[in-house]
Amino acid sequence: MALLKTSLFALFLFLGTAFAPLHHGWADYDQTKVLDYTGTIEDAKYENPHATARVKDKGKTWLVVLAPTSRMQERGVSAEMLKKGGSVRVVGYPHKKVKDEMRAERIFIDGTKYELRR
Repeated sequence: MALLKTSLFALFLFLGTAFAPLHHGWADYDQTKVLDYTGTIEDAKYENPHATARVKDKGKTWLVVLAPTSRMQERGVSAEMLKKGGSVRVVGYPHKKVKDEMRAERIFIDGTKYELRR
């Protein structure tokens, strides 16, 4: 019985921590510096854990971390709306350590604002 409890504990510990490095911690973004860019989508990925888009603005390309796809769908943002060559405005925060990465709080597509955070 003790071996079963120990094995279950080890399994739950592993499952609880195995995917933690894959998640973007919001504490890694500097919420004191608001970024607001309008640019062209060079590439977009509509997949979990978060959708992303590479957005070029004035010669600089940002990796924009969006919301999970389920939240994007809830808010009305489909994969088709993030098409290459499309124009978007993103408002969010820069990553503290990763150059040219930002976390989007909201995205504007065709003049419509979509809030990505709760």
